[in-house]
Amino acid sequence: MERMIIFCMLFFCSSTALAAISHRALKYKQILQTIEKLGPTVKDKDVELLHTPENPVEGCVDTALSCFKNGTLQLQPLNSQVNATFTKAIRVFRMYTVRGSGKQCESSCESYKKKTPKEFLKSFAKLIQKLLKSEYSTQQS
Repeated sequence: MERMIIFCMLFFCSSTALAAISHRALKYKQILQTIEKLGPTVKDKDVELLHTPENPVEGCVDTALSCFKNGTLQLQPLNSQVNATFTKAIRVFRMYTVRGSGKQCESSCESYKKKTPKEFLKSFAKLIQKLLKSEYSTQQS
């Protein structure tokens, strides 16, 4: 009977840990889908260029995610017809919170090159895909 209780507790704890990991992966998937929907609705001409993190080093991923989150809030819709899609996408980014690792990153958002909104979104998608891959590899091991 004791073994059965211990087994059940171990099973519950391990499944809870996996659920926490998969929640993060689901959030990354949602963000990636939102970026893909947002791409065609973003104004790319006559707009302010955005600081675009590319290939952030290990300790600076959280800083890069914060830069992307803040940058998405500066995007503008292509026209009034895509405004609803654009607004829904921006709402997803507003609700997304970046949890810092507690490590200080030497590079700030301003240290990254400025690029067009479309290039900005491509770099954001690339980083999210990288995080999603690492999340899945962590989950499987």
